[in-house]
Amino acid sequence: MTISRTRVPALLVSTVMASVLLTACGTLGIGKSKAKKQSRAISTAQAPNMGVNSFLWRASLETLNFMPLEQVDPFGGVIVTDWYASAEAPNERFKANVYILDTNLRADALKTSIFKQTRSAGGWQDASVDADTARQIENAILTRARQLYIATVDGQ
Repeated sequence: MTISRTRVPALLVSTVMASVLLTACGTLGIGKSKAKKQSRAISTAQAPNMGVNSFLWRASLETLNFMPLEQVDPFGGVIVTDWYASAEAPNERFKANVYILDTNLRADALKTSIFKQTRSAGGWQDASVDADTARQIENAILTRARQLYIATVDGQ
């Protein structure tokens, strides 16, 4: 079978048009089964917004909003601040690490670590932190998370 030179452009145009139409059908969902469409809709509808409790997350960010943030991971539940020194005590600085460990609003879903350094002639030196400091920050976060939760429930 021989194809004349005048038929080659027509054949090429026909082939391109057919492939464009078939591609469009796949993009528009023509010819796909309902099961595939439904499974795709279910998988996207059930996709989580974040990997941790949103009330604990927001409360942690609000409680530590005066400190500069170094690392923030809403899916892993990690908030790490940079060093912060207040104007009242410029010779000491603090750093906080907050870990949200669960998707439930519970006290044991929150872990806070506080670090302190003091300035001396040789630079910044690690210093001890009162064990109650981390607990006070955790309590402030939990209190704010409860307030956010109550405001959401009352608003519905």
